[in-house]
Amino acid sequence: MKNVYSLYNAQGKRLYLTLDERKAFFDTSKTQPDKVKTLCQLLYYTGCRVSEALNLTADRVDMAGGEIVIQSLKKRRTTPHYRPIPVPMSFMEELAAVHALKADGSDKLWSWSRSQAWRLVKATMVKADINTSMPYGTCKGLRHSFGIHAVTHNVPLNVVQSLLGHANMSTTAIYVDAVGDERRALVSRMW
Repeated sequence: MKNVYSLYNAQGKRLYLTLDERKAFFDTSKTQPDKVKTLCQLLYYTGCRVSEALNLTADRVDMAGGEIVIQSLKKRRTTPHYRPIPVPMSFMEELAAVHALKADGSDKLWSWSRSQAWRLVKATMVKADINTSMPYGTCKGLRHSFGIHAVTHNVPLNVVQSLLGHANMSTTAIYVDAVGDERRALVSRMW
C-alpha cells in the first residue's frame, strides 16, 4: 500500500503551525538565550529536522553563499546527501557571532541531545502561546509550517521539495493541501 501523507492526523487534527503561530514562534525565539534562539531560528528559516540541525557543523555554514548546507539524515543512502538552503544574511551573521564560526571548523554548533533540543524548542513554543499538547505544537509542526509558508509565497513545489529534502514529490505535495487562511491565500491567487 502506498503511503498517504497528510497535514492532519487520524483524528482530523492539523499537524502544522498556522502562519500566526509560526510568526509568534519566531518573535518569541528572539527573547531566548542565544544558542536556543539560533536553533529555533534555524528550524524556522530552513524547515530542517531537529536531528539535521544538531548535526550542523561550522564548515557547512556558507557565509559567502548565504546558505546553510544541511546533511539529510532521513535518506538511506551509502553516500551522504547535502542540501543548501538560502537564509537571510542577518541570520548568518548571528550564527557566526553566537557560535564563533570558523570556516574550517568541524565542531557541531549545538552539543545537545535530540530530546534536550526538543525541550528547548517546546519551551519556546509554550512562551509563544502555542499549545504543545496538540499535534501541531511540535518540531515537525514547525517543519510542516515551513513547507506551507513556502508554497503560499509562490516558491515552486520542486524547490520546496529540494529545500525539505523529500525524495518524492508526493510527499511535498501535501503542502498545497492546507486549509483556513493558508488555503485562502493559495486559492486567492485565482481571483
